[in-house]
Amino acid sequence: MKTLNLIVAFLFVTSIGCAQKSPRIQTEGTVNGIKVMIDYGAPSVKGRTIWGGLEKYGQVWRAGANENTTIAFDKDVKINGKSLAAGKYGFFLIPNEDGNWVAIFSKKNDAWGAYSYAEADDALRTDIKAEFVSDVQEQLMYAVDNSGIVFAWDKVRLNIPVE
Repeated sequence: MKTLNLIVAFLFVTSIGCAQKSPRIQTEGTVNGIKVMIDYGAPSVKGRTIWGGLEKYGQVWRAGANENTTIAFDKDVKINGKSLAAGKYGFFLIPNEDGNWVAIFSKKNDAWGAYSYAEADDALRTDIKAEFVSDVQEQLMYAVDNSGIVFAWDKVRLNIPVE
């Protein structure tokens, strides 16, 4: 019994010590009868400069931490007025200082980070206007609302229309 207690205690301490700093989160919702599922690593700001610092302007970013962020649709959709077939996509962003960001849905949905990103794998690219706000969203957050996909991290908010 004493050995079992030691094993349980060891496993507990190990799991706490090895816990991801950017936990994996799944969220889903429905927009106009379309089921949207999002899976992402959720980093925190932790006092860092995110935009133009940790995440460089003008460079492709995995839009989360660790494994790629993925977004899946159970039906064909239009993103910002552009057609996209039902399926699961790797999701990337190109942040730009002027607020004109690029949202990318990639056919490659199983990569680690943006290291193997290739524009040839893009299923859809669309411009998204970033909103810069004064309040900080500490942990990266995605949600699905009546209009589409909502993104919030640090002082940036994105609304990606889905129809």
